[in-house]
Amino acid sequence: MNENELKVALSHLRQGGVIGYATEAVFGLGCDPDNSQAVQRLLNIKHRPIEKGLVLVAADMSQLLPYLDLTQLPKGRLTDILATWPGPNTWIIPAKSAVPTWLKGQFSSLAVRVSAHPQVHDLCLAFGKPLVSSSANITGQPPARSAELLTQQLGCELDYILPGHTQGLANPSLIRDACTFAVVRPA
Repeated sequence: MNENELKVALSHLRQGGVIGYATEAVFGLGCDPDNSQAVQRLLNIKHRPIEKGLVLVAADMSQLLPYLDLTQLPKGRLTDILATWPGPNTWIIPAKSAVPTWLKGQFSSLAVRVSAHPQVHDLCLAFGKPLVSSSANITGQPPARSAELLTQQLGCELDYILPGHTQGLANPSLIRDACTFAVVRPA
């Protein structure tokens, strides 16, 4: 990702746009998690019900702190979580009460991840906060694994697709419940 591509992506995000970008395994759709209209648009593009909740992806743990209630985690669990980041590991962590329904859905928790993908890291760092990160597909269909496939499948619905490549992982991130340590979605 060059400087101009980053500037274009950031401009769209700041204006409430929905963008596509590469992650570790698949392309993702992203938007500003604090912009309800942007999140609703992303949900509409995916045909995803709001009740299911969404994932936030960040450059580092500090970007996620405004959204999470770490006091509800079992003793030592934060150490376990941090040992898996950055990487393709999503954790479901209790959310602060102020986190809006458009992010957490019907749950009192939020799915979060610190990405090891350099493009995602740089994008979140430059944006100054996490992004909503959902696989680039219509719910129930296979996610796009290249910018070309994403352009074919959803290009007319998105404001911008960052050029880039996945890191080639076969499956999207492992999802675990941080309180119970249960695997919600295997890798």
